[in-house]
Amino acid sequence: MFLPDVLVIGAPKAGTTALHSGLARHPQLFMSPVKEPKFFLTDGPPPSRGGPGDAQTYREHIWRRSDYEALFDAAPAGALRGESTPFYLHDLDAQVRIRRLIPDVRMIAVLRDPVERAHSNWAHLWAAGLEPISDVVEACAAQERRVQAGWAAFWRYIDLGRYGEQLQHLFKLFPREQVLLLRYEELRDEPAATLDRICAFLGVQTGLLDALPKENVTRHVADSPANRALQALLRGGARIGAHMPQAVRKTARRPFLSLLQRDPRTRRPPTPQQRAQLLPYFEDDIALVSEITGWDCSDWLKV
Repeated sequence: MFLPDVLVIGAPKAGTTALHSGLARHPQLFMSPVKEPKFFLTDGPPPSRGGPGDAQTYREHIWRRSDYEALFDAAPAGALRGESTPFYLHDLDAQVRIRRLIPDVRMIAVLRDPVERAHSNWAHLWAAGLEPISDVVEACAAQERRVQAGWAAFWRYIDLGRYGEQLQHLFKLFPREQVLLLRYEELRDEPAATLDRICAFLGVQTGLLDALPKENVTRHVADSPANRALQALLRGGARIGAHMPQAVRKTARRPFLSLLQRDPRTRRPPTPQQRAQLLPYFEDDIALVSEITGWDCSDWLKV
């Protein structure tokens, strides 16, 4: 039985799904067939309750070590084994669990403009019919209340983008040479060069990967009475679906999601007014990211 050699640890809504799929094409890498096992997020069974849709997500956690190790059974001899759970960077306890079990693991973290990341996160859940608040600024303001109510990490639009605090803790546990930090724009705009950097970091052959699969695209969902009704149905279905097999649940949701996401346009970016309201959540942490990484993050501070 094997444990991973490589972890993609963050951040959510920063291209990690595309990266996982892209790395899986390399003959010297074996990426887990389940993209987000979430094994290191708990010491045992995950919670059973939370916000809308959380119960189903918790049921998908691969938390037993035997099941986790089995994900890598099909890896060819000599291949590096990897998985991608983008919540590991945010979860400081997960970092400690990783250090305890696989101290020599190599880690990759993709960081995105935290306001853009928060908006993309909110839009993802709004378009899935799960987010009941139609304005990203109001949804961010609700974070602490949701944390206290036990909602899962994916609802933490602010905390997930405070990378400086997360990196500060990570580098107390692991030497920097075990961690490759990338900017989201590098992955999006220069995939071939960025994939070569990743392969060189992992010690596998470069020049074999030159593109990434298309990223998940979030549809624009207007705040209308019809869409509100569909979202209420989807949230109610999520509560009932928590007790159904995954395949049945997805089949039942599909027609309602298709109606909700009928607008062919992609999500609209945050407005300058929204950026101005959200930036104060991140300004001090952006300074910390710059200090830790040496990056010029001034573009993240623009309204």
